[in-house]
Amino acid sequence: MREELEARLGYTFRDPSFLETALTHPSYGGDHHLPDNQRLEFLGDAVLELAVSRALYESHPQMPEGGLSRLRSALVREETLAAAAQKYELGGEIRLSVGEERTGGRKKPSLLADAMEAVIAAVYLDGGIEAAFALVGRTIDLSQVGDEEVYFAMDAKTRLQELLQKDGHAPEYAIVSVQGPPHAPTFTSEVRVDGKLLGEGRGHTKRQAQQAAAARAIAALSGKGE
Repeated sequence: MREELEARLGYTFRDPSFLETALTHPSYGGDHHLPDNQRLEFLGDAVLELAVSRALYESHPQMPEGGLSRLRSALVREETLAAAAQKYELGGEIRLSVGEERTGGRKKPSLLADAMEAVIAAVYLDGGIEAAFALVGRTIDLSQVGDEEVYFAMDAKTRLQELLQKDGHAPEYAIVSVQGPPHAPTFTSEVRVDGKLLGEGRGHTKRQAQQAAAARAIAALSGKGE
């Protein structure tokens, strides 16, 4: 059974005890006085986030931090992990108490997601970070994030630039006023295309003002402007 699971995971454990613990639910561990997978789940969550963060960092070199965070959240969630656990058929391998078994524990998304994270941690402890990253790469498909999600994860300036590039145009930003005291200024930015005003925005930094202006321009171009 273990060999079949390892084949599905694409990884062979040098120390099988890591995998056994990863597949031991707290209900079973408590009944039989065995280590359960909760600590591995904690570690696996961190390894998973790091692996997906690195993959997104490399695959979206122009995307800012906020957009990368939103894409990571779209990928690293219970539904994704539970689906991966089902793909690897972890449900049939998890050790459960009789009570948890009777209540359909093997099909509970939260239980499956926790087990998947624990298995990722087990591979990390047994084979190192690259082995764990490789498993995550086989587990989390970055293509699950659609073009629309990528688009809305971008900041407003990037989105506006992509919109305008389709017609061969480029946005031009200008700070037109600065108000307030020196320690707390409010900047006003305009964004124009070929001299035509598309949007105006304000912020406490020049970047915030430009982002606000870009957002207004996007709304205007999409017919949602005020």
